[in-house]
Amino acid sequence: MSDDATYHKELLTADCQMNHQNPQKAKTGKLSWRGTLTSVQPRIRLLRSFDERHHTYLGYVLRVQGAIDHEEREFAIGIGKAAQARHQFRYGDLVSGQSSPVADVRREPVEFYKTSTLAVLERSVAFQSRQSPCQGIPPELPIYRQRGHRRLDANTYKAKCRSCIWGCRMAVEIIIDQWNPDTKRYRFETFCYGPRSCPLYRAGATRKVPGRKGIVWEEEDWVDEEAVAHRGVDE
Repeated sequence: MSDDATYHKELLTADCQMNHQNPQKAKTGKLSWRGTLTSVQPRIRLLRSFDERHHTYLGYVLRVQGAIDHEEREFAIGIGKAAQARHQFRYGDLVSGQSSPVADVRREPVEFYKTSTLAVLERSVAFQSRQSPCQGIPPELPIYRQRGHRRLDANTYKAKCRSCIWGCRMAVEIIIDQWNPDTKRYRFETFCYGPRSCPLYRAGATRKVPGRKGIVWEEEDWVDEEAVAHRGVDE
């Protein structure tokens, strides 16, 4: 599958009015879960309007291999920055908590949020042996903002970057017409906040942003280069 095909696979096929009914909510109430963390990454929403973009720093994503509501699988939990500061979650930790299904799956990179009763049941052996600095404790959200990001190929993210603290899968809202901001499209995009010299990094296809009257903005390489120009090669 080509980069473009993979990228556009996650683009929802129809424009959505914000006053339309949200996607169906499978369940209500909080669900208990428990499992081992396979990654801790920033939880960020990206708003696009043609050539403009704005980030909302929501907290962190805990990707968990375990059980939720008595079902064994991998799932993604959203937590706030205060919870991460308190518990210092990292790759390999055995954790538990209770979370609610997200109200609108288009606007979140996680399946569950509004998390409570968080607990670290066992610290990661991998962290204690310091096997990989990219699987340690992620930095505070202002650090991600300061570092800036580059686009990251979706297949590369899935295959090599899902456990890295510098990888990020963002929920993206696109305002098609700034004079009619209720008309939006939704998709997911992957980014890298990591060192510019990372040998695993692959940019993939440029991102294209639809606008009014069928006009399309292409986010070319210079946008990424400008976003990380203040960092050294190994930063």
